[in-house]
Amino acid sequence: MVFSTSVPAAFKYNGNRRFARTIVMATGQLDPLLLHRLAAKYVWWKGADEAAVMPERVIAQTMNMGDYDDVLALSEQLGDDRLRRVLQHAEIGQFNERSWAYWHYRLGMAKPGVLPPLPKRRLG
Repeated sequence: MVFSTSVPAAFKYNGNRRFARTIVMATGQLDPLLLHRLAAKYVWWKGADEAAVMPERVIAQTMNMGDYDDVLALSEQLGDDRLRRVLQHAEIGQFNERSWAYWHYRLGMAKPGVLPPLPKRRLG
C-alpha cells in the first residue's frame, strides 16, 4: 500500500510536527495519511504499511493508548458510531481496564457503575 506524502486540505502543519485539524467532519472513514501515522505510532511491532491493512486494530490501539491529539483526530474523523463498533468487536487484550471504562462512558455505552466485562478468552 502506498501513501501520499501530501497533506490533505483538512490538515495543516504546525511547529510541533503534529497535524492540527482545521475542518471537523465525521465521515466514518479514516484518512490514509492519519491511518498510516497512527499505525506507525501505536502498532509499533509491525511496519506502518502492514499495520494499516487492518484499520480496526489501529483504531483500537489508538483508543487504548492514544494521546489526546490522536484520539481527538480519530474521534472527529470517524464519529462515535464507528468507535462504538470497534469497542463492541474488541478482541481479547486490545483494551486495558481504564480505556475500556473511559470509552464505554464516553460513547454512552454504559451507565455509571455498570460496565460490561473486558473480552475474555473462553476455553472449551
